Amino acid sequence: MKAKLHSPEHYSYQLHRKQRNVQIILPIIISALVFVGMIVLISLSTFNQGGDVGRWAAISTIWIIIPILIAGLIFLVILIGLIYLMARALGALPYYTGIAQNYVHKARGYIIRGADTAVKPILLLDGWLESIKAFFGRMTP
Repeated sequence: MKAKLHSPEHYSYQLHRKQRNVQIILPIIISALVFVGMIVLISLSTFNQGGDVGRWAAISTIWIIIPILIAGLIFLVILIGLIYLMARALGALPYYTGIAQNYVHKARGYIIRGADTAVKPILLLDGWLESIKAFFGRMTP
């Protein structure tokens, strides 16, 4: 016993199917037919008796290079935008980096003072121990 699932037949589903056919499937089929037609046309004109293979090779090279040029142009525009933003940022940053540098300098002083305070008892004890060792080391002949 297999359960049959009925597909929805309400208006929005029918509209969706119509839009899918018109907006997705039809353009793909037309593009594929145009592409196959171009391949057939190029093959017929190239491989006929008077076909100019060099010219078609140059045309195909141009079609291969066009996407690379477009990508390079997009990359160039992004790079120019980043350079412009960096130039703008460098105009405002020296003031703020100076403030940050002052805070880092103050923090450095606090850190050094705290580290010296933490180590001072150990160094003092180590100094006393070395003095005691030196004192007793001189007493033994």
